[in-house]
Amino acid sequence: MAKNKKQRFEGVVYSTDTDFSYQLADDMREIDTLSNDRQKLKVVLDKKARKGKVVTLVEGFVGSEKDLQELAKILKQKCGVGGSAKDGEILIQGDFKQRVFDYLKTSGYGVRLL
Repeated sequence: MAKNKKQRFEGVVYSTDTDFSYQLADDMREIDTLSNDRQKLKVVLDKKARKGKVVTLVEGFVGSEKDLQELAKILKQKCGVGGSAKDGEILIQGDFKQRVFDYLKTSGYGVRLL
């Protein structure tokens, strides 16, 4: 996401055309969040580039950053651990693959274990 107003517009510094309308950059357009049953999420254990520590990844979320953060918050609370969420991916610290899978399944998400 753009850090300030100047970075929100793609490729235009200044225009003298009175009919010109700025186009928002791709990362600034709001993405509609798919309903729970239309989401195709994957729950995976990963320990690459994490000094051997295991994390649970939820990949494939399609929707707004706000909805992603809300789902991540709920999952972190259910597992009682920390984590993060960005770019359609939720990271939960620790091996909570089955617990995350069970919660997502009961919430109506399309989910599979890998």
